Amino acid sequence: MLWNVADLGMTMRYRAAEDAARVLGIKVQTLGVREPNDFEHAFSEMTRDKPDAILMVSDALTNLNRKRVVEFAKNQRLPTIFENSSLVRDGGLMSYGPKQSEIGERAAEFVVRILRGARPADLPLELPTRFEFLVNLNTAKALGLTIPPTLLARADEVIE
Repeated sequence: MLWNVADLGMTMRYRAAEDAARVLGIKVQTLGVREPNDFEHAFSEMTRDKPDAILMVSDALTNLNRKRVVEFAKNQRLPTIFENSSLVRDGGLMSYGPKQSEIGERAAEFVVRILRGARPADLPLELPTRFEFLVNLNTAKALGLTIPPTLLARADEVIE
């Protein structure tokens, strides 16, 4: 699991994923980064102690370095899962996360309310309600993986 350890929100998401993995009996190799140079250390650790897959928690730092992560995973033949669909379009194997266009629309509605005089502190906290699942079959083929048809049927988008 790769995430920005300097970002409290990302650390909370990492901990939630780690708790879920523990319930499922999955061992998690945690690799926190704080700056772009930390990715090389994380890649070295993954080369030394090769994981079965990479889950990257997304924020500005990890997204800006996404192509490095995807390229490393490709070279090491590691499946990847991300929270944002754009990373699957960049060559990641799959993603599952909040529908980004819906988040943007909700954010715009909040901006309108603030511009009309609402106090930001009075606006409700909202959690995403729509999630999307993408699978990149080209990446799966390159990794020698067969994605079960039942899983493909559940995907919102399959990239071929």
